[in-house]
Amino acid sequence: PIDVMEKSGKLAFEYVALRNIEPDEEILIDYGPLWNDAWYEFQETHSYARSGYFRHSIGVPDGFYPFNWLNVSDKYEIAEIQDLKNNPLEPGVALPMTWAHNGKALSPKYGYVVGLEPGFSDRFLDHSEEAGVIELYRKLLTEQEGFRLKSDEFTTYTPSVLRANTNTSKASIEIDEMELLEFYAHKYKAEQYKFNMHFVLAWNEAARKSVNEALGDAGFDLAIKGIGERFGYDNITCFHGSYMGMTHCDKAKTHSDIYATNDKSWNIIFPLITVEDADPELNIMAEDMNTHIGVHYLKDVAYALGDFGFHQTRPSNHFDPGAENETAGDREKRAAAAIRVVFGAYCSQVDETNIAMLRHIYDGDDPAPFADQFTELPMKEVHWTKKGNASLRHPEGGSVDYYSSEQKITALDCEREE
Repeated sequence: PIDVMEKSGKLAFEYVALRNIEPDEEILIDYGPLWNDAWYEFQETHSYARSGYFRHSIGVPDGFYPFNWLNVSDKYEIAEIQDLKNNPLEPGVALPMTWAHNGKALSPKYGYVVGLEPGFSDRFLDHSEEAGVIELYRKLLTEQEGFRLKSDEFTTYTPSVLRANTNTSKASIEIDEMELLEFYAHKYKAEQYKFNMHFVLAWNEAARKSVNEALGDAGFDLAIKGIGERFGYDNITCFHGSYMGMTHCDKAKTHSDIYATNDKSWNIIFPLITVEDADPELNIMAEDMNTHIGVHYLKDVAYALGDFGFHQTRPSNHFDPGAENETAGDREKRAAAAIRVVFGAYCSQVDETNIAMLRHIYDGDDPAPFADQFTELPMKEVHWTKKGNASLRHPEGGSVDYYSSEQKITALDCEREE
């Protein structure tokens, strides 16, 4: 079907008459007895409702559609991650995702895989556990007492307090240092999508710097270097980072986190905790917008999604806190529920061509502690340059040498020019 859709983009049905049809004869479709039963039930239940309110899905017999029509995401594979044991990704190299069956790019503009340093995922997971973020997720996602947020509610936490109360603490980071780190948690559209997913993000400056430094120490500088060199950027700023943890999803919105930034921005996503033997967790939309491909989150592998890189969390059910009518004796089971945690790093060459758009995209978020970064150029921090003199732990302060203009440019100036 993928190859067929590249040619037409549409599916067509042909109706073949088994007898002659007379002029002006009305052609009817028999919806079958199930439709009739549903209609009569609707009439009895809603005697005053108009017929236009009635809806009844009509299915087809099992086996009616070819297997690939219904399972495109699982049947086809991405070549670059098909056999990582024998063909591992080179750390720091960004490659376009290609179909394994024909070698064509899924999306040469916005769909890439990036090799991470061996052990990267575990190193950043260690930091996240030290900071208390993982313990915070275990409480949020299993809705333990004191950690039950309403749909789209957010609040702030100091996760190191949770870490101090567990036996997973390590001596490498002092508690008093971690007490300065504040994060906020946002329970995302739980009612709209029946979706047990929480964002956890740095709330204060100390937490933001700590996350960036931990990314750098784990080896993420090599990943942004690979993106920068692949696309010929002058510099990259990692302007935002977000943990995403979930246990249950009935449906999710296909969306793009970044768009219209002149192909200079990326959401680079990698896993920290996955669920063993789970189905593919992430849908990535092909550039022709006809096909989603389902992929697994893989250790030391990142998916880089650029401008208009549409993607979607796939349905899954590791644990649904709303599905259980638990007693006090069930709390231990709840606390041990399987969770999935990934991280998305939002990185961009922010310049006069896109600073106004980036501010437009992110200033509308509530809350948006990172929006004030897009007020003027040069950026307050630059984390990679083609000159090689910046990193996540040791950022440059936005020297004018990185930009085409020698003057400061504000977001308002860019909006006026447009």
